[in-house]
Amino acid sequence: MPPRTPITPYIPLVLVHGHPFDHTMWNPQIEAFSATRRIIAPDLRGYGTAPAVVPAALPAALDAATPLSQFAQDIEELLDEAQVESCVLVGLSMGGQIVMECCDRFPERVRGVVLADTFPSPETPEGHLARNAMADRLLAEGMRGYADEVLEKMVAPAADANVKAHVHRMMTATDPRGAAAALRGRAQRPDYRPLLTRLTVPALVVVGADDEFTPVSDAEAMHAALPDSTLHVIEGAAHMPNLERPAEFNKVLAEFLETRIDTAAP
Repeated sequence: MPPRTPITPYIPLVLVHGHPFDHTMWNPQIEAFSATRRIIAPDLRGYGTAPAVVPAALPAALDAATPLSQFAQDIEELLDEAQVESCVLVGLSMGGQIVMECCDRFPERVRGVVLADTFPSPETPEGHLARNAMADRLLAEGMRGYADEVLEKMVAPAADANVKAHVHRMMTATDPRGAAAALRGRAQRPDYRPLLTRLTVPALVVVGADDEFTPVSDAEAMHAALPDSTLHVIEGAAHMPNLERPAEFNKVLAEFLETRIDTAAP
């Protein structure tokens, strides 16, 4: 999605989607905030309209990996292209880990962070095997079976039918090559916990109360590690509270921006 034209001097928002989604997962936030500030909501490489990272039909593509550092580099280049000197980074799940990588890569450009339904720890040996096995499966079978299995973990079973359909549509539309490469790269991620203790910009930690992928305890641990953070738990939501409970998510985000970012000295 191309950057929107700035309307006010407020700090821009960069919205980083999770796996295996695309920029439209942020539709409620784009609609709510684009009238008052610049919004940059890209499709990460291999997702949505962005090209897959590997060409089809090459055997080497089966082992291709897109590390989180590559996603962060892509975002940095997008900021350069859009002439954005500083921003608030908002990331959910894998997007939150990409935000952490961005904070390590170009901290001078980060004015604040929102970490939603994510966690900072490195992959376990078991998780490394599981992510690579899932990458193999997606390349062999495509996305639909996986999407069917995890839909009611991504969003709460009682979520609105339109939200469920949107999430399922994003997952099934994802190129398996891009998803597999991201899974392999994510299995290699570093430990971001020391980074969080050094992150002095304001942070908002948000989590769905019923999230099985990144439970509330993970959010509480990040909140405790961050020097300047606020924690908000959204009831009745699972892994995607920005879509499941958009009014509450937007209210908390707006309060964070108004009280911790827009009033701060540049």
